[in-house]
Amino acid sequence: MHSKHPFLLLLFALLACTCQSPDPQMLKAEIEAIEVAFSTSVADKGIHQGFLEFAADDAILIRNARATEGKTAIADRFGQRSDTGQTLTWAPRKIEVAASGDLAYSFGDFVYAAADSLGKTDTLTGNFCTIWKRQADGSWKFVVD
Repeated sequence: MHSKHPFLLLLFALLACTCQSPDPQMLKAEIEAIEVAFSTSVADKGIHQGFLEFAADDAILIRNARATEGKTAIADRFGQRSDTGQTLTWAPRKIEVAASGDLAYSFGDFVYAAADSLGKTDTLTGNFCTIWKRQADGSWKFVVD
């Protein structure tokens, strides 16, 4: 039996192939790799530049009970003080990815250290939760941190 609409059959076949759920383990590995790249960027370029590199244009940065909305506003906030003498390290303990493959979160522990003008280092430890969103170009950027 021949179909009068071979184009429709081809379209349905293509849709069936592209509608498969993404592999959750592969997506978790992507987020883990992004976390490593993010952490490396912060170590190499400084906290401010590293965060700006991985922030989505509409990112929200929450620090000290204050939310800063948008990458431009985050850059302005960072410009108000130096990150010289500061280090930030972290490692995710848990990563979850939405079944759709376009949102994820990572949760873990961080260590922030800052040297004062006398050379004394103050250290703060805590937990973090970062929400990641796949961008139109396929990259992952954080939308909340």
